[in-house]
Amino acid sequence: MSVKDEVIKLIQDLPDNVTVEDILYRLYVRARIDEGLTELDAGKGLAHSEAMEHINKWLN
Repeated sequence: MSVKDEVIKLIQDLPDNVTVEDILYRLYVRARIDEGLTELDAGKGLAHSEAMEHINKWLN
């Protein structure tokens, strides 16, 4: 499925009373998720245990 088709489906799945801001937000979130998945596929990112260590440091 092309990106265009995915965007069309994303919009079609939203309720009829959706606002332009709602659509833009959904597209933004989708773009950030895709970016993160691409980074993970490239070997970037942290293991879950490493991420939890960082979070624990931030919270303590």
